[in-house]
Amino acid sequence: MRILVTGGTGFIGKALVQRLLQRGDEVTVLSRRPESVKTIFGEAAQAWSSLSAWTPDRAFHAVINLAGEPIIDRPWTAARKQVLRDSRIGITNQLITAIKNAAQKPAVFLSGSAIGIYGDTGTADMHESASAADDFGARLCAEWEQAALPAEALGVRVCLLRTGLVMHADGGMLKKMQLPFKLGLGSRLGDGRQIMSWVHRHDYLNALLFLLDNPECRGAFNLTAPTPVSNRVFTATLAHSLQRKAFLVTPEWALKPILGERSLLLFGGQRALPAGLLARGFAFRFPTLADALESAGVN
Repeated sequence: MRILVTGGTGFIGKALVQRLLQRGDEVTVLSRRPESVKTIFGEAAQAWSSLSAWTPDRAFHAVINLAGEPIIDRPWTAARKQVLRDSRIGITNQLITAIKNAAQKPAVFLSGSAIGIYGDTGTADMHESASAADDFGARLCAEWEQAALPAEALGVRVCLLRTGLVMHADGGMLKKMQLPFKLGLGSRLGDGRQIMSWVHRHDYLNALLFLLDNPECRGAFNLTAPTPVSNRVFTATLAHSLQRKAFLVTPEWALKPILGERSLLLFGGQRALPAGLLARGFAFRFPTLADALESAGVN
C-alpha cells in the first residue's frame, strides 16, 4: 500500500512507520522537520515538509493522521490552546482538502483522537457510543474528530483513533515515570481512584493495522487494553515491576494551582473499553498491566 503518515517521527508514529515499512508498504511521512525523517528511516520513507507536495495526480491507498502537539507539557494559555487546535484540527482540515482534490481518493483515513473526549467519568464503562464531555480536552478531541468526518462524504472510510495511555519504555508517559520510580520517588496521584485506560504500544500498532486492513471497520474506536486500572493499582504495579516501593502521594491541592485546567489529565480518568475492536475480533497480546509492563521494557 502507498500510505501517507502525519506525526510519523513521534513516539507512536516512528514505531508505526517502521512496522509499515517492514511489511512492504510505501510510506510518505509529512513532517515539519523532513531531515528527521531521513535520519530515522534513511531512504526507506519519503519525507514531505508540506501538503502542497500532494498533487491531485498523486494517489495514496491510505492516510494515517497522528499529528498533534503534546497536550500536557506546557500551560494552557490562549496561545497554547490555539497551537493544540492547529496541530490537530488544522492539519486534519488540510488533509481533507487534499483528499478532496485528489483524483484518486484513499480507501481509508485513520485519524487521531483520544479517550479524553469522555472527560472525567469516574468508574463508568465508556464505550464508543458515549457522548463527549465539555472540558477543553474533550472539546479538542470532538472538534478533531469532526474535522476528519467529511472524508466519509468523499467515499473514504474513516476510523477515529481514541487513544489511551500508550506504554513502552522508550517513550511517552512510561519513560518519564521510570526514573522517579527507580529512585523510590514514585507516587500515587491524589486518592488514586481515577481510572487509567492504557495500552501496550505493540497492541496499539496491531490495532492500527487491523483498522487499516479491515474494510468493515469504520467510526470511533477506543484504542485501549480491556483491563483499565485505577491510578492506585497502576502505581503499585509499576513499582512492583521495578522492584521498588511507592509509598508517596502527590496531593491534588499541590499540583492543581500549577497545572490549572491540565490537572484533569492527571486527577481525572476514563474507564474506556475497546468494545469496537473486541466486537470485530481483535485480540490483544498484552491485555493485563503486569504482562504489558514486563514486555514494554520496564526494568
